[in-house]
Amino acid sequence: MKRVGLIAVWMLAAGLAAMAQQTGVVIRVWSDSVGQPLAGATLQLGSQRSPTNAQGEARLTPPAGRQRLLVSAVGHRPMEQWLQPADTLVQLTLAAAANALQDVVVSGTLRPMRRLESPIPVESYSATFLKQNPTPSLFEAMTLVNGIQPQLTCNVCNTGDIRINGMEGPYTMVLIDGMPIVSSLSTVYGLSGIPPSMIKRIEVVKGPASTLYGSEAVGGLINIITKDPLTAPRLALDLNHSSMGETTADVSARLRAGKATGLLGLNGFFFNRSWDVNGDNFTDITLQNRLSIFNKWDFERRKNLPASVAVRLLTERRWGGELQWQRKWLGGDSIYGESIDTRRAELIGNYGLQKNLLLEYSYNYHLQDSYYGPTWYKGHQHTAFAQLRWSKSIGRHQLLAGIPFRYLWYDDNTPATQKPEGNKPSRQTMKALYVQDEMRWNDRWTTLLGVRYEYTNLQGGVIAPRLAIKWQANDHHTLRLSGGNGFRIVNLFTEDHAALSGFREVVIKNDLKPERSWNANLNYSGDVHLGTGGVLGWDASAFYTWFSNKIIPDYDTDPQKIIYDNLEGYAVSKGLSGQLNLTLQNGLRAMAGITWMDVYVVENEQRTQQVYAPRWSGNYSLSYQLRRASLLLDLTGRWNGPMRLPVVPGDFRPEYSPWYNLLNLQVTRKWGKGVETYLAGKNLLNFLPRHPILHPDDPFDRPGGRYWLADGTPNPATNPNGFTFDPTYNYAPMQGIRLLVGLRYTL
Repeated sequence: MKRVGLIAVWMLAAGLAAMAQQTGVVIRVWSDSVGQPLAGATLQLGSQRSPTNAQGEARLTPPAGRQRLLVSAVGHRPMEQWLQPADTLVQLTLAAAANALQDVVVSGTLRPMRRLESPIPVESYSATFLKQNPTPSLFEAMTLVNGIQPQLTCNVCNTGDIRINGMEGPYTMVLIDGMPIVSSLSTVYGLSGIPPSMIKRIEVVKGPASTLYGSEAVGGLINIITKDPLTAPRLALDLNHSSMGETTADVSARLRAGKATGLLGLNGFFFNRSWDVNGDNFTDITLQNRLSIFNKWDFERRKNLPASVAVRLLTERRWGGELQWQRKWLGGDSIYGESIDTRRAELIGNYGLQKNLLLEYSYNYHLQDSYYGPTWYKGHQHTAFAQLRWSKSIGRHQLLAGIPFRYLWYDDNTPATQKPEGNKPSRQTMKALYVQDEMRWNDRWTTLLGVRYEYTNLQGGVIAPRLAIKWQANDHHTLRLSGGNGFRIVNLFTEDHAALSGFREVVIKNDLKPERSWNANLNYSGDVHLGTGGVLGWDASAFYTWFSNKIIPDYDTDPQKIIYDNLEGYAVSKGLSGQLNLTLQNGLRAMAGITWMDVYVVENEQRTQQVYAPRWSGNYSLSYQLRRASLLLDLTGRWNGPMRLPVVPGDFRPEYSPWYNLLNLQVTRKWGKGVETYLAGKNLLNFLPRHPILHPDDPFDRPGGRYWLADGTPNPATNPNGFTFDPTYNYAPMQGIRLLVGLRYTL
């Protein structure tokens, strides 16, 4: 009887399997870039070939036995999936290829739309882009974005900024989910510790965006869009370790509590091994311990009104300096070291009041306790931001209006807040109103007109307009012309690390006026579908920005001073950029970008090239998926042409850097459901800059020492040019060839 029962169960299972084979298997495909069903994806099962419908579904009838399914879609990485005989429903998620033309973007107009439809040129980079070249921070990851240059400005503490089209870091606004989180004091260190597992995509707007975003978006903006908790993986883990001793851990998990869905992320970076490849007795890269926690919640509400809140906490300790430095030497003048302790808290949220009315808010607190040799710097900053944003579609018009408010409180122990009557923290308030009308005249023509009026207690009122025109011949060719005004209130001591490091005296010649800029950008983007099923896309731009009242640090007049003043002339940033993207059905993806720019200032009829702004630069990547071996190869790199560096009179070091190329290779192996390992080689050409620090053997410029006489004058025998200790000569990372091994797990 028992045997009969087993036979019956076996026959029932066989019958159900046969029925499943007859009725077919439903394949449901989603896109990780937009978190929605993916229509038009191609499914291939043996000789069967079928596209997915509007719901991202297709039905296939597989032959008996285990079968291999190939899935591909424009702008996404192809993938394979083995179908089992008992499968009736298979759900798949395609990863977006880097810089896909069909990405949904919000940064250009503050409303979601396809990137191809946006009248403002917006570049979008998916989470897949970040995985091509694993890095411990977002700062380093932006190296592979065309026209963007993460630039280190101190070779001891490794601080830096992100520059768009050659313009200094304070001209770049960095947002998280559209909120101005990383700015002013926090720009220097706030880009570290943003968990990559929480990032859905990164959007880049080049050119002034002050009409929507205000003061700091003069050169452009970088908007970090975090993942939607509803579509994020239940668990994501990424661990890696480098041959130099760097360890990075990134973990995220999806949570559920009643009608709320949350995402919890933890990111840590630990590096405690001193390196001195060039033998100058200074650490090549800073030693760091960093921990960041990110928690985001989305709440279900009636009428599908949005409501979300996110919190990020960060703590970091880093130091660099002479190899024998220890914390007992902190602030002393016997062994040189630079130590930075950072504590940071952020709050981001939104709440839908009505269908077309949204309240957005953010707050961040930043504490920085630093020693630059014997110079102590301690700064506190509180920034609160809120805005009401209204949007409405009326006929052919897409209307947008907003009322933002920001309050910034800043205090430190420098002359920035030390007044004759005593300590006086800086308090800035900003109130503004902006309106925008995006009008779609027909299927080809779209115009956008916007204006912002902003009033602050420091500069009074200012008006910033912008205009954009888009002509779209069809879904494959788009031409955009945009122009606008940018403005910036300068927070000198909170932005320029060189002003705080103590190795040069800071001189402010006059009261600094707000900077203004005008920008024009012509952009042409498109794609063509190849006969083999692949896609070739391109994006080309010409840009021109003119600055007045620009504030530029003068390193050249006196090697022992940094002199700040409003430019009496004008400054220009102009150039051309282009990028090609190729995606083939056989698993090959390629990208190549190039930027030419000319960034200079004109004062007293003299033209001077700006430092840290290479005339030529570019980036590239090549990815190939070996499906049979479950391997993915990623070749990435960036090259820079000569750029002017901050040299001193009589300097023996070249004023312009050499051409160089930073080449990386990564091999990723998939081992099963959600598990993959990777091995990466960084800087395979082993390029290292020369002479990054001037006089590293006398960092205190000590009278009576090797280079200075007892009366403080230069020693004519050893220091005829009066050189002082200076760590600002940087044009490439001080990290040579190295290996990195990692593990990823996704549930």
